[in-house]
Amino acid sequence: MTTYQHHGKHFVPDEWTRALAAARDRLPQLHGTNTRYLSAFLAGALDKVDGTYDYRSYLGLALLRLPGTDQAPGTAVQQLARRDRLHAILLTDLIAFELRAAHNVHTPLPLMRPAPAVAAKRLRHAMRAAMPALRRLSLVEHATDSSQVTALRRVVAAVSMVLTDEDRRALQVSMLPVHTVHDEWLFIRVLQAFETTFALLATDLTDVITAVSAGQVPRAASRLAAAASLLRESAALWPLMATIQPDAFHAFRTFTEGASAIQSRHYKIVESLCRAPGTARLDSPAYLSVPEVRTAIMHGQISLDDVLDAAHQSPPDPALGAAVREFAAAISQWRQTHYRLAVRILGPERNGTGYTEGTPYLRDARQESVFHHCPSARPDGGAEI
Repeated sequence: MTTYQHHGKHFVPDEWTRALAAARDRLPQLHGTNTRYLSAFLAGALDKVDGTYDYRSYLGLALLRLPGTDQAPGTAVQQLARRDRLHAILLTDLIAFELRAAHNVHTPLPLMRPAPAVAAKRLRHAMRAAMPALRRLSLVEHATDSSQVTALRRVVAAVSMVLTDEDRRALQVSMLPVHTVHDEWLFIRVLQAFETTFALLATDLTDVITAVSAGQVPRAASRLAAAASLLRESAALWPLMATIQPDAFHAFRTFTEGASAIQSRHYKIVESLCRAPGTARLDSPAYLSVPEVRTAIMHGQISLDDVLDAAHQSPPDPALGAAVREFAAAISQWRQTHYRLAVRILGPERNGTGYTEGTPYLRDARQESVFHHCPSARPDGGAEI
């Protein structure tokens, strides 16, 4: 993995990929051995060779323990703790990488290192984005001066002490950049952190739908309000992403064609659990790029809009109505900030990665209502970037 990081996945020598492919061919011979994780890693490492490269394989999502229904359900508190742990691990890894790069020229991804002022700003935003999760996990007891290198190193050390061997392996194998441009480490870790949050939001919405269907409206309102709060909290990732250098982004994005955030499965699940998308959107690249999500919708996936209608909760219970409005506003603000940052980096009419429509698509997507019964707020602002 370290060798991949020093070369970039797009530029790995053919003899290495042939050796990995040969190793993969021998996996069926390992009778009685669980090779699921190794198989997932090899699929990601060889995705460009196999022609299966996409957003999910670029981010190594199959190698991260994202919140989801494939794990023991647990309580809302336990599920939040799982998300917080992965969120904190990803961001402190980014902080550790930036600290190493500032003092060691042999750190991976050596091209286009940011100026010291940019690196310092990035570290401050990374710590601010990680801090709520670190506090809930009791990994920090009080506010940390995010401008002091010694304080940052203490936080990195505190998180490192609780990492399991599986955590360390996941961090290593989920970082396979396509190039050797420094800022790609930031880009990958921030997108992974967003995916972690949306994976939890999908489980939150599923629980809210179940609660409303069962007539447990107070529980539904509480869970949805908490989801809205978490989404607003995750907006701290946008100022962090905004520290990416546009020239650096354009240097590595050439080699990310085929992997676009429009392929985000978790975001589409969240959107479709709020309300079923109309035919035009369902037949757009947004959903054609996530066929398993589209299929679930076409086979009758239930949305929160659906159960509110069935429960005659429109207009809903006051507490649930407030939570619906909060969540809709949080989604709308997230979309708006995403659009503003994309315009800053790409320009107002530039295509996105993976041959997508880029900023014009994001501009139009802002207008999508989150819920039928609660028109989306369209804030002029959003997170400061």
